[in-house]
Amino acid sequence: MKPSPAALEALLNGTHADPFALLGIHEGPGGAFARAVLPGAETAEAHSLGGDVIGELKRIDDRGLFEGHVSGTRQPVKYHCTAAGHEWWVTDAYSFGPVLGPMDDFLIAEGTHLRLFDKLGAHVIDHEGARGVHFAVWAPNAELVSVVGDFNDWDGRRHPMRRRADIGVWEVFIPDIAAGRAYKYRVVGPGGAVQPLKADPFAFRSELRPATASVIEAPDVHEWGDAGHRAHWAATDPRRVPISIYEVHPGSWQKPGTDAGAEEGAGREFYSWDELADRLIPYVVEMGFTHIEFLPVSEHPFDPSWGYQTTGLFAPSARFGEPEGFARFVDGAHRAGIGVLIDWVPAHFPVDAHGLSQFDGTYLYEHADPRLGFHPDWQTAIYNFGRREVLSFLVNNALFWAERYHVDGLRVDAVASMLYRDYSRKDGEWIPNAEGGRENWEAVGFLQAMNRAVYASHAGFLTVAEESTSWPGVTLPTDASGPPRGGLGFGFKWNMGFMHDTLAYMARDPVHRRYHHDEITFGLMYAFSENFVLPLSHDEVVHGKGSLLGKMSGVDAWQKFANLRAYYGLMWGYPGKKLLFMGQEFAQGREWSEARALDWYQLDIAEHAGVQRWVKDLNHAYRTIPALHARDCEGEGFEWLVVDDAAASVFAWARKAPGAPTVVVVSNMTPALHGHYRLPFPQDGKWREALNSDAAIYGGSGQGNLGGVTAEGGAALVVLPPLSTMMFVFEG
Repeated sequence: MKPSPAALEALLNGTHADPFALLGIHEGPGGAFARAVLPGAETAEAHSLGGDVIGELKRIDDRGLFEGHVSGTRQPVKYHCTAAGHEWWVTDAYSFGPVLGPMDDFLIAEGTHLRLFDKLGAHVIDHEGARGVHFAVWAPNAELVSVVGDFNDWDGRRHPMRRRADIGVWEVFIPDIAAGRAYKYRVVGPGGAVQPLKADPFAFRSELRPATASVIEAPDVHEWGDAGHRAHWAATDPRRVPISIYEVHPGSWQKPGTDAGAEEGAGREFYSWDELADRLIPYVVEMGFTHIEFLPVSEHPFDPSWGYQTTGLFAPSARFGEPEGFARFVDGAHRAGIGVLIDWVPAHFPVDAHGLSQFDGTYLYEHADPRLGFHPDWQTAIYNFGRREVLSFLVNNALFWAERYHVDGLRVDAVASMLYRDYSRKDGEWIPNAEGGRENWEAVGFLQAMNRAVYASHAGFLTVAEESTSWPGVTLPTDASGPPRGGLGFGFKWNMGFMHDTLAYMARDPVHRRYHHDEITFGLMYAFSENFVLPLSHDEVVHGKGSLLGKMSGVDAWQKFANLRAYYGLMWGYPGKKLLFMGQEFAQGREWSEARALDWYQLDIAEHAGVQRWVKDLNHAYRTIPALHARDCEGEGFEWLVVDDAAASVFAWARKAPGAPTVVVVSNMTPALHGHYRLPFPQDGKWREALNSDAAIYGGSGQGNLGGVTAEGGAALVVLPPLSTMMFVFEG
């Protein structure tokens, strides 16, 4: 049937909702018939992909509409076009069949597709005899979606997409384009409202800000060499091995022009992933950390957001070069024995016009009601976790980072803000759940689904919750019977209580600490209720909070450094995995800023170099002495020895592990030297003084116990240096 003039006019204007019904090859009573839009062409000859001439088309509209009979059956075709002495070839995108199949439709509709990143987005593929790019995007309420890019002059009339009505996905295969091309989607929403050009939610690469287009990424060709690393963690119980995490903002750890590589970095803002690998990985190995945890590496438009306002969940930021560079970094870290964790942000997303906000002209990824869909703290949108397609999008993103980039785990940001409907909201600003409560059960279901998916498919993977409340069962299995509706299924949880209480204590003048003794002891009341990570993170050294060194009390610099060393010793001796933000390992004096590199010059100052050496030795001891890590998450590995000496501000405990020598940790949090302190020991015999924060090599006063003490009758008289933490290892 010949299309109506109105239909052809809509086709030429780029407003026809079903271009595949008119364009390409169609079989009819008179044989196969071809129709194509070929702007600028005067003649068009149809060829099979093999090169055989199958017909000649006539131009029926000066805007480039051609029609004509062709021989053979329906098949992909290409056109030889001429105009004004020029000639070129165009392979007809509308002569190809769909790429997605019925099983994709079924799983996408169910919200159970766990390979969406193989299906949606832009993929360079071979399809029906041609090489090109398959584009697919979810926009169920759109009237029309077109791919626009630097390959079609950003013209929405050139490549409108095929709508898969049952699932709301639009797709098109465009032959003869390749990786490296910039693109977006032109979305016409309900009622014909044209949206701002949208970046691809599944884009695997993006332009460097301030540009915001998605970029077609080449197929993954990286040859991984980390099988040994992954096999090790797959066979390991992470609760019972040392985990010491170095938290890093990749844009400001070092910057070109500010370190030894100054001459090669002139004029550049950031090191590439390969340059970071050459500098960061050896440093982390030398310092004894087991993992690097990056602040979010996904694409984000605004540098001061540190990546927490992400607009490209599937794309490593273009600030650091090509995505393949991130794969090389992770592989290099793994080969060096270092795990890589990334900060993951499913709690909110920015409302930038090119992002997910009202993606198809409706509230698609977010709630329409701001009491559910808008976050007052960050002025951002909140994902509609109860919508199966949104849940699937986020779960697939977690799986993507594990599979494509071999990351070892995710630190999930702002979990508390997802769990409570009234988070940061006053009365009347939130909507109770169906039972009238404040719990966000949809978010709970999402977190459980994410954890089930990653732990089921990637052995050795870790998830860590930044969760600041007493929500029960954060690190319990999702089928646990204790918490309401099961545990959340995380591997670990940040111990925010430890961080808040102990930093408050260390900020107090030592003469007042006796009145706040419980700020150290109280944490052991719940230290084994979850699998904890002890975090001294970036959040503690920004927004006017100063540095960790600046938080320490002290009448002079010596006391401040001594307090910090004692605090680190207490933390490394305390049950729980460890996390330290970059710069704090050498006691950077200034508050951190993403706009500048760390103050590495301070390592020329003895006190700062001493702290760095202390952290290095703490990491080495933590990794090599089983009692310090093997029961980090189990109460059987901890025993108080001195819990109530508030007057002297002394704390002592034993760390234990089956079949391993016991360690005694003792902290003196006053500037007074205790020359003959009667310290209980769990066993009589010789105890080696393995670590002493007051040693001269760390910048201390050099007080100590001449290498060790001997316990008799359950105790020994020990020297407790001022503002210090010591560790004694039993030697028999």
